[in-house]
Amino acid sequence: MNTRKIGNNGEDRACKYLMEKGYSIIERNWHDRAGEVDIIAEKNDILVVCEVKTLPNGSRDMIEKVLNKNKQERILKTTKRFLLNHRQYNNRIIRFDVILVDFPGLESIYHIENAFCE
Repeated sequence: MNTRKIGNNGEDRACKYLMEKGYSIIERNWHDRAGEVDIIAEKNDILVVCEVKTLPNGSRDMIEKVLNKNKQERILKTTKRFLLNHRQYNNRIIRFDVILVDFPGLESIYHIENAFCE
């Protein structure tokens, strides 16, 4: 399987996991010129922006590399653009989560709530 298929499969599994936990999926792969956000979901009036990483051969160093400050800033900027276009969510608490899929040594879906903030 190529990396795009692996990533899409991981995002599918992450969405299913979130829905089973009571989240509503608002958007998948929302993008504009600022960047892309993998999943935007909602639960209990909290807007949850999720970065999904499918890393079957991953390491802690790899997580730090793929979720470095630049990536976090791009996600923050993209989220702000999303909110400009979807003002109905402007009064929500916003949380930035990371979901690791198939990461060695962890559950097959590992959800890190409040992984980073602005």
